[in-house]
Amino acid sequence: MPTLILVRHGRSTANTEGLLAGWTPGVGLDDRGAAQAAALPDRLAGLPLAEAVVSPLQRCQETVRPLLDARPGLTAHTDERIGECHYGDWSGRKLAELKDEPLMEVVQAHPSAAAFPGGESMRAMQTRAAEAVREWNARVERDHGADAVYLMCSHGDIIKSLVADALGLHLDLFQRISVEPCSVTAIRYTRLRPFLLRLGDTGDFASLAPRGEPAAGEAPAGDAPVGGGTGAP
Repeated sequence: MPTLILVRHGRSTANTEGLLAGWTPGVGLDDRGAAQAAALPDRLAGLPLAEAVVSPLQRCQETVRPLLDARPGLTAHTDERIGECHYGDWSGRKLAELKDEPLMEVVQAHPSAAAFPGGESMRAMQTRAAEAVREWNARVERDHGADAVYLMCSHGDIIKSLVADALGLHLDLFQRISVEPCSVTAIRYTRLRPFLLRLGDTGDFASLAPRGEPAAGEAPAGDAPVGGGTGAP
């Protein structure tokens, strides 16, 4: 079965403004995110990508554009099932305000029970994304062979939920996983089990250094960043 390369979109304007973007239109990459996207073709130069599957949201489309420009033969497909979680009434709100919502404690500690007002549950988010991966695995293997490698460009919570699914982790543990902007996560699927080969690889260790007080958009110490976080400054 194929190997899946999961790329989180580059840093967005919502990330730097401390907003939970969700499906809010018009959220693109900031300057750092654009630079991260521009570096992606070189980072993936050694991989013979068979297909690219992309979230419909602007920040993901912008992230893969330099890669598609560098590989004119690479076919890109948009799939809404790997789009961001539908945060409903939380979309577009400041994360600093949302941290005091009672639901945020559930999102952090018991995400399988979390459903966003006017949006979807985190269970539904994981289910649709995992179904998309399984269908694309079958399609890519059929069209390109069992050793094929393909790419998906998606969002922090989506990628974390797919990693949890691959590792057989309950969704309630997925907040222990971290994927920074434009990070690369790789999962090799086989008939019996998936293998996690890379997790949140950016090649940049700056985010591991002590950070002091959380900046705008960053989660408080001990909390997972809903939507994925901003990565290194």
